[in-house]
Amino acid sequence: MEHRDAGEQTIGQAWAELVATARRTASEGLVVGTSGNVSVRVGDLVLVTPSGVPYDRLGPDDTVAVDLAGKQVAGGLVPTSELPLHLAVYRNTPARAVVHTHAVHATAVSTLLPELPPVHYMTAALGGPVRVAPYALYGTPELAAYMLDALHGRTACLLQNHGTVAHGDTLDQAYDRTAQLEWMCRLWLTASTVPGLEPSLLSPAQLDEVAEKLRAYGQTR
Repeated sequence: MEHRDAGEQTIGQAWAELVATARRTASEGLVVGTSGNVSVRVGDLVLVTPSGVPYDRLGPDDTVAVDLAGKQVAGGLVPTSELPLHLAVYRNTPARAVVHTHAVHATAVSTLLPELPPVHYMTAALGGPVRVAPYALYGTPELAAYMLDALHGRTACLLQNHGTVAHGDTLDQAYDRTAQLEWMCRLWLTASTVPGLEPSLLSPAQLDEVAEKLRAYGQTR
């Protein structure tokens, strides 16, 4: 199956990038074992990691694809149990890629706060202070609904007692946002444990200033 929309990758190319991203979440300590999952949208199809299969065992013949209604259209492996979460993002945002992890510092913060305080200017890169979606059983419509509320106006959120969700235009962007979120959670946990001191936080005006500057960040052609 070599489905391609104008300007988009083939299924084979997208699957290779998805597997590489999934392996990266494991190698960089954002997941343990087969936890977490990754997806990427190609046209009207969504490629997702399968349920319970170690990422280092996935190859070109293991492609798993569903349509936006969740019907499996390619592959013999069962899609991730968090498929409702991924599809909710694609149905309600312009996202082209989603990364879900159980990153330890981010998950720790999700058990402590309703929102990650703005301890660093990269908060602005995620759309503002990162919210925590209330706990719900994994793989359920309830969890997907709570996640969508937490993602409103944001590109990442925390799932209470569970982990992280980040989306982007590409897998690299979704992964980078995931890594930035985990780093900021680690930063807040580190600063907040100093006895007798409170971490300084950035104001909404300061975050707006950063957001404006970030619009011109990076290389230009």
